[in-house]
Amino acid sequence: MSRLKNDTFLRALLRQPTEYTPVWLMRQAGRYLPEYCETRRRAGSFLQLCKSPALACEVTLQPLARYDLDAAILFSDILTVPDAMGLGLYFAEGEGPRFERPLREEWEIRNLAVPDPHAELQYVMDAVVEIRRALDGSVPLIGFSGSPWTLACYMVEGGSGSETDYRRIKTMAYSRPDLLHHILSVTADAVVAYLNAQIESGAQAVMVFDSWGGVLSEAAYREFSLAYLQRVVQGLIRERDGERVPSIVFTKGGGVWIEQIAAIGADAVGLDWTLDIGRARALVGDKVALQGNLDPSILFAPPEVVAAEARRVVDAFGPHPGHVFNLGHGISQFTPPESVSVLVDTVHAHSRALRAGATG
Repeated sequence: MSRLKNDTFLRALLRQPTEYTPVWLMRQAGRYLPEYCETRRRAGSFLQLCKSPALACEVTLQPLARYDLDAAILFSDILTVPDAMGLGLYFAEGEGPRFERPLREEWEIRNLAVPDPHAELQYVMDAVVEIRRALDGSVPLIGFSGSPWTLACYMVEGGSGSETDYRRIKTMAYSRPDLLHHILSVTADAVVAYLNAQIESGAQAVMVFDSWGGVLSEAAYREFSLAYLQRVVQGLIRERDGERVPSIVFTKGGGVWIEQIAAIGADAVGLDWTLDIGRARALVGDKVALQGNLDPSILFAPPEVVAAEARRVVDAFGPHPGHVFNLGHGISQFTPPESVSVLVDTVHAHSRALRAGATG
């Protein structure tokens, strides 16, 4: 593997000084790019795109060809893990992900087992290897997984819990917490094995997406989400080939719990747009790096507004080490691609000037 030419992202995650604020975007390889849509059409389906290492590599690299991004993120889906557990993932046209065999019966839950990532999920590892080779040391590669709680939401609800107000899984949490803890325990072990396999295959940082953690009460969040996020973080490989492998955790809607999230041992905490990043830094100090946190909808605004809002986030964090610029959630499929150019270029230029002013 080639040595990294641009390690700004990794240094920022480790709260080391950087010349500028690095930037990457959640879902940066996706439907807002016409070249992605063309590759997706050739693949035939979203799942075929995910399960083809060559095509996954192709779409991972597409945003890097357009924009001066500081990291690549593996193109895959968080639901590959429950799919490997035998739940039968499929995508209904216009309806999002579904499972043919959601967890409904106690015996199904008791039979849940950790899949071997080098068997059922080898296509992901092959994609990691192929992407690292194609990147040729230009920027780091991020691996990722869904959190145990978020994966469990899909596994129990049979699709996105937001469609059902999380009725099934919340009923289980309050009436049969033993069953939910079993699901979460097995899933946490699966996530650790999956992320560590990605690291062994070449991922240089990993991120855990807790997309649905924010739908819980504080007590339930601590019990059913945060405890398992901590278990995942504690199980991760921390160093590979003499290099630190930083970890990022992100709970959408989790700003109210920023101090608790920062205490679980991850190197960085991702923020959505509901908490000012300067206030977040004041709350957690230099305990963790922070990633975020522009509202993705700002990218629909005129270029001068996009630039102004990007500068505002950079200024709110200040010229301190430990900021990775990102959106507060995934980029919308309707985003004008030229808005991303404005965003990336503004973050780089403004953060360079801010640091120069702080040291000048």
